[in-house]
Amino acid sequence: NARRWPLMIDPQGQANKWIKNSEKKANLQVIKLTDSDYLRTLENAVQFGLPVLLENVGEELDPSLEPLLLKQLFKSGGVMCIRLGESIIEFSDQFRFYITTSLRNPHYLPETAVKVTLLNFMITPDGLSDQLLGVVVAEERPDLESQRQELVLNTADNKRRLKEIEDRILHTMSSSEGNILDDANAIEVLSEAKIVSDEISEKQTIADATQLEIDAAREGYKPCGSYNAVLFFTIRDLANIDPMYQYSLSWFIGLFVRSIHGSVDKEHQSVAGDSDINDLRERLGVINDHFTYALYQNVCRSLFERDKLLFSFLLDSRIMQSRSELPEQEYQFFLTGGVGVVKKNVPRPDQEWISQKMWSETCRLASVCGAFGELPDDIATDIIGWKKVYDSLTPQRESLPGKYGEKDALSKFQLLLLMRCLRPDKVTPAVNDFVEQTMGKRFVEPPPFDLPGSYLESTCATPLLFVLSPGSDPTSALLKFAEDMEKADAISVISMGQGQGPKAAALIAEAADAGKWVLLQNCHLAPSWMPALEKITEGITVDSADENFRLWLTSMPSPAFPVTILQNGIKMTNEPPRGLRANMRRSFQLEPIANPDFFESCGKPDVFKKLVFGLAFVHGFVQERRSFGAIGWNIPYGFDDGDLRISVRQLHMYVNDNKKTPFDALKYATGECNYGGRGTDDKNRRLLNTLLAKVYQPDALTDGFKLSDSGTYAIPTEGDHESYLNVISKFPILPDPEAFGLHENADITKDLGHTSLLTETLIRASGGASGGGGGKEQLVAKITNDVLERLPPNFDIEAVQRKFPVLYEQSMNTVLAQEMLRYNRLLDIVRGSLLELQKAIAGLSVMSGDLEKVFDAFAIGQVPDLWMSKSFPSLKPLASYVEDLLARLTLFTDWYRNGQPPIFWISGFFFTPSFTTASLQNFARVNQLAIDTVDFEMEMMGMDPLAYPTPPDVGIYVHGLFLEGCAWDKDQKTLCESRPKVLFEPAPCVWLKPVLAKDVLVKKTYACPVYRTAARKGVLATTGHSTNFLMMMRMPTTTTEDHWTMRGVCMLCSLSD
Repeated sequence: NARRWPLMIDPQGQANKWIKNSEKKANLQVIKLTDSDYLRTLENAVQFGLPVLLENVGEELDPSLEPLLLKQLFKSGGVMCIRLGESIIEFSDQFRFYITTSLRNPHYLPETAVKVTLLNFMITPDGLSDQLLGVVVAEERPDLESQRQELVLNTADNKRRLKEIEDRILHTMSSSEGNILDDANAIEVLSEAKIVSDEISEKQTIADATQLEIDAAREGYKPCGSYNAVLFFTIRDLANIDPMYQYSLSWFIGLFVRSIHGSVDKEHQSVAGDSDINDLRERLGVINDHFTYALYQNVCRSLFERDKLLFSFLLDSRIMQSRSELPEQEYQFFLTGGVGVVKKNVPRPDQEWISQKMWSETCRLASVCGAFGELPDDIATDIIGWKKVYDSLTPQRESLPGKYGEKDALSKFQLLLLMRCLRPDKVTPAVNDFVEQTMGKRFVEPPPFDLPGSYLESTCATPLLFVLSPGSDPTSALLKFAEDMEKADAISVISMGQGQGPKAAALIAEAADAGKWVLLQNCHLAPSWMPALEKITEGITVDSADENFRLWLTSMPSPAFPVTILQNGIKMTNEPPRGLRANMRRSFQLEPIANPDFFESCGKPDVFKKLVFGLAFVHGFVQERRSFGAIGWNIPYGFDDGDLRISVRQLHMYVNDNKKTPFDALKYATGECNYGGRGTDDKNRRLLNTLLAKVYQPDALTDGFKLSDSGTYAIPTEGDHESYLNVISKFPILPDPEAFGLHENADITKDLGHTSLLTETLIRASGGASGGGGGKEQLVAKITNDVLERLPPNFDIEAVQRKFPVLYEQSMNTVLAQEMLRYNRLLDIVRGSLLELQKAIAGLSVMSGDLEKVFDAFAIGQVPDLWMSKSFPSLKPLASYVEDLLARLTLFTDWYRNGQPPIFWISGFFFTPSFTTASLQNFARVNQLAIDTVDFEMEMMGMDPLAYPTPPDVGIYVHGLFLEGCAWDKDQKTLCESRPKVLFEPAPCVWLKPVLAKDVLVKKTYACPVYRTAARKGVLATTGHSTNFLMMMRMPTTTTEDHWTMRGVCMLCSLSD
């Protein structure tokens, strides 16, 4: 009835299915904008009055459709015409046009929205619950469902007949002339209508009564529909985490039906006709349990390892929320740490182990959850009891002090909240325990990679997709499986890339007819061909292809990958094993090391085999160290088996062709070319070369040479291939940080990284949601007002330049003006977005896409991307970021009012290199030296910046840095090992003293990189360094520089809290 053509938002394909069914008889034409001939199809349909379905449109429609969307019709030769493209065609009034998009949350601009009628076909919880109710009743009580379907048809038929009668009566009355009582025909029609109407009313009364009986019987099954609808919305939200995690509704319902059949036990086939409500509840419980686990197994198969526990927890928490067993405010606290919550005001105990962050979260928890209302006071009164929990290796299993240790004092989820405050590094194992206790052990034991099982579930029309991760290559496993299935000669492999599309299409067409297999590798490298692949897969049906045909695909996660293949195909992940032992074992089972002809062919077997073992350790080291985050590698490079393969072949050649082992050449080829060739960061290459210098050295050829300080990993004596595998099998399953040269605190860093990833991913899975709409708006409005009130006015640059003019001998004046300009730009963005957001929340302006992102970021306590695009680098949450910004602004306000400070807070600068360069420039100009001949000599001073009220005669004093990976010995003024559980230590004040580069004193120091944030990585700048890197600080040390390099020691300007 609408005047405009419909555009349906249809991520689950329900609108598509409905249109195809309802317009099947009318010869529906299905087109996509990616089809080369879609306009010709559309022209023919417009001319001959055929319905057209335009599928999978994006957020912008093709301009060539505009005349059709706006119905720009005109008369030509007495008939209605329309111009499409270059041609004018006749317009049939029978023509119908439908448009669908599979995007989940499209943003259509107003100019698009006014041309179409937008219809939201996204499934709602109630709608899906009703659908699943119909499915479970149809499977469990087919008698009820068929009766209901019959009733629906009868009711529709009765309504149609009533309408026909009404029309006849109206027609008779309007066409009757004179007195209607004298019209015999009219009276006959009215009498007949009365009889039929009574008859229909009687039937409808019976139908209504039957409907009530059916509804009452169906009501018992309602909890099953509601429960499983929650599961679908859980897996639907996984697409927010990774574009490859997409599942169709039809796949979900198919699995649900199979699960209903699979859950029927032999003794109790069904509860049809059984009036016992307890039996029905028991049966529904069996169905729900069986389906939940079946869904877990099927979805886990396609998830990366890092997301499997997260999925279990997401399932668990959503199920608990649907049963009202998990309060929303508790769940939100777990995700965000209580953003916007007014914390309970209790003074922090003067204990080193109680950090400010921990105490703030504990006080906010007391406000959020009644069970913890007195927690801050209880910790303050029982420091020893709570420190025992804090120091425990497994605090999540430790008995808690006082009333908190009593049975049922805390729910299992509340224990998670406590861990989030006290020991955030143990949240992941606590989540594991939580899922195990509430859902069962099987939900924390993901099913192993099962290629035969996935194959059995597939058909010739179902593509099988391997989702790749760095270092994984399932090709060899697939080729071996093809051999087992006697398909070794019937599988074609093609690696995708430029120009490979037509070859792949020809291979698929040939294989579909002949019943062969095709493997398309690395589909993410051919994004432009993906729409063509989607069309090809849609054209392959069970009827059109040989039943033995299979299409195998491999791809890294990519937003360009076709959604229909993701939703309807079978997805699998097969990641390389974790841990140093598993990695080394895998290296020894790969070509060429696993090949006995190669392994035993070297003329110097003792030298070669020892160095191969060392190289396998290096390969495991560089891959496994990535799990420690930035302290492991600044940039986590995708080192893979190809690096090991080429390095082993080079090692074989160099050892064989030289009388003396050329260690320098080996180090260069392996460290600078093979592995180092991936590196864009010179600090990473320094670490790699330090590691190789440890392995590629003459001492490595002695028996029992230690590869790690503890000696746990050592090079064994020469033996056969099997003997090396036996040595590797005795290594620990989970390596200690010392295996990688790291301090034991690195394990805490790694665990905190896992916790941070878990909560961030859960927030993404929830779409950034934070509680109910009204509460969310109040929270964001409060944050917006608070920040606006605290923001100072912009700096007056002209006044600054008058007071601190550009002077040849004082470059710091220029630095001050430039810094203020940069902060002004940031303040404009911050203030502007806050004012716009205020208006949008009040309903005075439109909430644009950018403002919506700012709103969502505020709701979860994060800094919006809009701000970060113009901001100094920062990893802080919103509240800390605002405090940091205000402190930086205060630094420059005080500088303007009181003159240059005696000691500079180095972290406060927007662009620090200009500040350090200005100091060198001042020295060079005063002494008439070239600036490239000048460098800093670094003198470590005391810890208190207030102890330096006057500036130095030469150079600058700086403070505000932090050490990561080590500590600072205040007495000896040298680097020392970190204290247990202390990840960051304040660095001393530093005197940066400009001198001639040739006069810099040579001391025993460690060249310590200084970074702006704990992320360490940045973008490669024109300076040749990362934008996150500032300078090398030469720190005094009593141990070797290599020791601190392996420790990953650095200095940071800003922490993440």
